[in-house]
Amino acid sequence: MTGSSGSRRFTGRTRMAAALAALIVPLAGSSALAAQASASTPSTAKTTPDPSQLTVSTTAVASNLGRISAMVAPDDGSNRMLVVDKSGVVRVFRPGEGVAPQPYLDITNRVNINGNERGLLGIATSPNFRETRTLFIVYTALPDGAVTLSRFKLADPAQSTVPSGTEEVLIIQPHAQFSNHNGGQIAFGPDGYLYWSLGDGGGSGDPFDTAQDLTQLLGKVLRLDVMHVCDGRLYCIPRDNPFARSRNARPEIWAYGLRNPWRFSFDQADGSLWIGDVGQNQTEEVDRLAAKQRAANLGWSCKEGPNLFNETRCLDREKYVDPVFSYQSGGSAPECSVTGGFVYRGAEFADIAAGIYVATDYCTGKSWGIQRRTNGSVRTAEIGSLPARITTFGVDSDGEIYAGTDSIGGSISELHKVTFSKR
Repeated sequence: MTGSSGSRRFTGRTRMAAALAALIVPLAGSSALAAQASASTPSTAKTTPDPSQLTVSTTAVASNLGRISAMVAPDDGSNRMLVVDKSGVVRVFRPGEGVAPQPYLDITNRVNINGNERGLLGIATSPNFRETRTLFIVYTALPDGAVTLSRFKLADPAQSTVPSGTEEVLIIQPHAQFSNHNGGQIAFGPDGYLYWSLGDGGGSGDPFDTAQDLTQLLGKVLRLDVMHVCDGRLYCIPRDNPFARSRNARPEIWAYGLRNPWRFSFDQADGSLWIGDVGQNQTEEVDRLAAKQRAANLGWSCKEGPNLFNETRCLDREKYVDPVFSYQSGGSAPECSVTGGFVYRGAEFADIAAGIYVATDYCTGKSWGIQRRTNGSVRTAEIGSLPARITTFGVDSDGEIYAGTDSIGGSISELHKVTFSKR
C-alpha cells in the first residue's frame, strides 16, 4: 500500500492464449454458492456483539513464509489454506499441522518483484472446488510489471502441486511507469463471479486521472465470469455489470474511484463488499458496498476518504460513496496504511464478534472493529493492537480469521490466528 510517492509496503508509503475448451465448466448455481458459503456459515449470537466491548489478539501458528501477501481456503473439505509469498510461491498450511515442505505453486521465474509493491499479490479458488478445480492468481509480470490475472486448471483438486506450465493468462493490464498501486486482491463473490481490485497506476495524486476514467481498468474493482469463454476472450462479462452495454466504459468495471484497494472481502451473511483503500497523505479508509451496489464511485482522486483531495477532479452532480470508516495517517500520525480484513462469521467467537469487521494499520498494528447495524448505522471502536506489518487477512474453512505479517526489513514473517476476548 503506498503513500504519496514512496513505497509503503505492498501497497504503500514505507512505509508498502490458450484454448479453453477444457475449462468451460458451468458454475454449479446455488449449490456452488452454498459450498462456498459453508466455509463460514453465519452464526447466531445470543446477543448483539458490540465492538467497543471487544479486544483482538493473535497466536502465531507458522513462520518463515516469505513476504505473505494473500491467502485463501478452498471449499473442498481439505482443511487447508493456500498462503502466498510475494516472491511467487504458494504454500499449503493446515491448522494444527503446519506448512507443507513442498511449494503448491512456484512462478518465481515470471514474477517482477522490483519495487516494494510488486510480486504475487492475490489468489482465489473457484467455487465448488472439487468439481471446478481452478486456481486463480494475480501478479506483476516480468519484464515490465504488467498486472496479470491467470488461472490454472487442476487435474485433481487434491493434487499436492500445480504445474506452472499450465498457466492461462486472462487479462494483462500494463503498469510499467510506476511500481506502486497494483491492488491485487481477487475473490469470488456470493454471486459466483470473480472480483479483482486494481490500483490507480501509482505515483502520487493519480497523475493520469485513471481512477475516474471509465475507459481504463486502473483504480477499479472488476467483476468477471472467469469460468466461460466469450467473444474471443478467456472470460465473459456478466450481463448485469453496470457498463456491460456501454460504448464509453470498460464492461468489466463494477466499482471505481479507488486509489489502491489492496485488500477486500465479502460478508458471507449479506454479500456486502468491504474494501480497505490505502490513502495518500492523510486518510485511510474502509468502504462498504451493499450486495449488487453497482457502479459505485468511491471518489478518488476528487476525494481522499471523506475529505476533499483535488477539487479539479470533482464532477458536478456526481454522487460519491463515502467510507464507513476512516482514520488519519501520515504527517505527525504514526499510522500509515490500512489493511482491510473480514467480517467475522466463525463459530468460536460468535457470541462476542459475529458481524464485526476487523481492519488494522500496517505500521502500528492499531486495529478497529466496524459494525453495520440493522438500522443502517455504523459503530466503530478501537479493539486493541495486532502485530505490526500485517499485509493480509484470510479465513479458514471454519470462518476463523488469520493474518499474515511482512518480512520486510529483516523481520521474520508469521501467520497468526486472530482471536477475540470481551473487555
